[in-house]
Amino acid sequence: MAETRAGWYADPQDPRYLRYWDGVAWTDQRAALPQAPPPPPPLPAPGPVAPRSAPAPYPARLQVDFATSYNRLTTFFRLVMIIPIAIVMGVLTAGGTTTAYDQAGRTVTTSTGGIVSGLFLATLLMILFRKRYPRWWFDFAQELARFSTRIGAYLALLTDEYPSTVDHQRVHLDLDYPDAEADLSRGLPLVKWFLAIPHFIVLFALTIAAFFVVVIAWFSILFTGRYPRALFDFVVGVGRWWLRVDAYAFLLVTDRYPPFSLD
Repeated sequence: MAETRAGWYADPQDPRYLRYWDGVAWTDQRAALPQAPPPPPPLPAPGPVAPRSAPAPYPARLQVDFATSYNRLTTFFRLVMIIPIAIVMGVLTAGGTTTAYDQAGRTVTTSTGGIVSGLFLATLLMILFRKRYPRWWFDFAQELARFSTRIGAYLALLTDEYPSTVDHQRVHLDLDYPDAEADLSRGLPLVKWFLAIPHFIVLFALTIAAFFVVVIAWFSILFTGRYPRALFDFVVGVGRWWLRVDAYAFLLVTDRYPPFSLD
């Protein structure tokens, strides 16, 4: 230490302290060793990343089972074969017109709306004034939508099964029963048809496109016995889109605005 310059160094007698070296000899000045900062706490082990929750499915859903082959004969005569069940649907939903004559001999015509328009108006009034959606009312609306959708699917060649008035067959349509008190706005049904106008514009174009797609599929089935899957999915997607708009604007089962999507 003779050539060591003055400073604090580890005490040769007790390494827990520092002792001052004056450049010639040790002095009596001592100091405790400085405490090292505590090590940082260990990082927590990375846990599994929580998956992002998927959005809830829309309260109106439609799915049609795809078939690998279709009947050429029933496809060829589809427009003829659908007439009886279309008459049943028309009688069920059409309005009526009554013509009478008053005392002066003048013609008095009275028209009544069909079951579809009556169902919409009655449901609107129930929600508006009572904020109620009776379960039996909902069940009837759902079964009527299922029946009409089976007829539409048969007309669009999506299924070879003649539309049943009871069985669901290969057409799966589901509506979620609403909690009118918690989920439905009292006044919104008055303007839903107006809010849905953008959908009507898009669906008008899509429906025209779907018509030509069905014509192409008709020829495809006649020559190959198959409905091209891409065309099938497009037609089902247009029907699914219509169902969501109908559930929102006319069946009034949800206040959730329909997505602009074929899925």
